Amino acid sequence: MPVIVKVLAFMIFIILVFTGIANKLPQVEGQAPKDIKVDLGALTMDVYIAMGETLFKGKGTCTLCHNNLGRAPDMLVMNMEETAAERIKLAEYKGDAKDSESYFFESMVDPSKYVVPGYGKKGDPSPMPTIDKAPIGLSKIEMGAIVAFLQAKDGGEPTVELPTDAPAAAETASAPEPPKPAASAEEALTKYGCTACHAVLDSPSTIGPELKTVGSRSSKEEIRTSIINPSAVIAEGFPPIMPATFADQMMVKELEMIVDFLYESKGADTVQDASAETAPATEPEAAASTDTDQEGEK
Repeated sequence: MPVIVKVLAFMIFIILVFTGIANKLPQVEGQAPKDIKVDLGALTMDVYIAMGETLFKGKGTCTLCHNNLGRAPDMLVMNMEETAAERIKLAEYKGDAKDSESYFFESMVDPSKYVVPGYGKKGDPSPMPTIDKAPIGLSKIEMGAIVAFLQAKDGGEPTVELPTDAPAAAETASAPEPPKPAASAEEALTKYGCTACHAVLDSPSTIGPELKTVGSRSSKEEIRTSIINPSAVIAEGFPPIMPATFADQMMVKELEMIVDFLYESKGADTVQDASAETAPATEPEAAASTDTDQEGEK
């Protein structure tokens, strides 16, 4: 058999192998989170409160940080009505809220208005994302449900009004613009709240594994899998709390930008520092060492 035929056969075999591998990889399509459909005409306050609890623990991703791990106040075990009333009276509170309802809304749409002492870094904006923006994107009705839940969970009386058909019709009058992808990996990491749990970019968070050197210990495929299917491998010493919804929320371009960025994060600064420590002595140092040796011989 001629050599060229063998070469062509080998090339075709390699192409088929890589094609097969590519077809087995998870196919991810970015799309906005699905909205909860509610019959506003039949909505009662009890149903609205239950809806708020579901959103708090689900789509809103609130329990990702608001839990007993210390990243943010554990709101489920706190009396939030009393807490809100106390906080708006504090001298350091500079927000505009006058009651618990407005305080809860303010905390969701402008979380940096007031950062609870002991959380976040002094002088920095709150690590909590603005939840009516991407990637969470709660509607006003959904945020109202969460407010009702927070007011009622400890026996309080919700002051938030039940939504009606009129506002819903107004909201759907104009079609929303399609979501736009992040322009860079750094923007995507911030957009999807990665800095809330991981030490990446300027975040020092220790809730999840640090990602500033992840490229030195993981392949691109391992990084991609950890985003698409975070429960596949749980890092030792960390709770399995990463949501499995990021692959549905991210556009393919954003996912690949994040994967490439993290793979290139190999701790170059650390390597350079280590190299500097083990670098050979400079000429003056070498000369001084030689003089000392000669002196000792005398």
